[in-house]
Amino acid sequence: MNEFENKAVVVSGTAGVLGEAVGRAFHEAGATVIGIDVVAHSAPFKTLELDLLDLNKTKRAMEALRSIHVLANIAGGFTMGESVAETSDETWDYMMNLNVRTMLNLVRAVVPLMRTSGVGGKIVNVGAHGALQGSALMAPYVAAKSVVIRTTESLAAELKQDGINVNCVLPSIIDTERNRQDMPNADFSKWVPPAALAQIVLFLASASADPIHGAALPVTGLV
Repeated sequence: MNEFENKAVVVSGTAGVLGEAVGRAFHEAGATVIGIDVVAHSAPFKTLELDLLDLNKTKRAMEALRSIHVLANIAGGFTMGESVAETSDETWDYMMNLNVRTMLNLVRAVVPLMRTSGVGGKIVNVGAHGALQGSALMAPYVAAKSVVIRTTESLAAELKQDGINVNCVLPSIIDTERNRQDMPNADFSKWVPPAALAQIVLFLASASADPIHGAALPVTGLV
């Protein structure tokens, strides 16, 4: 029996390339997957249209599921182009909402359920390898993903005594059609395939990762 069979797995951002890949990987591993995104979308698993910036709606949706064994916070995004001194409130808020607030609201909705269940759980977040240091024209994105990393560490310290593992992956460039269009002269073979990154998320959600708490795991391919 696969260890994810009969496990309820919530994956955010499943209308996106990585979110869909993670949801599909859990689905193929036998999990009952609930894919969440702000837009309606189809997938080989159950999907839910939900605005994760609305904490009350997010809590109600998670409470309706009753039992959640794994939370994979995949929702997120990237933008660049403004210097720090030229960054608009809109850009800053957009990056923080998309990368941090969606994660935070799901954590606030799911952790109480995991604690009540008494059987623990796994939370996997998505930071960014590029967030390990500042970069020109990327401050809002780097700052947001840095918050994800530090929040992951704090959550892990708070929850490990409850049997809840919290870790994050730090991808570099993910091999998506959008990235290929934006960087047509790059060597795509050096990038991280979404399906490969999804398998690392599954590892962090597995029993094999029980001793791991608060890790920020670089997944950089050959970049």
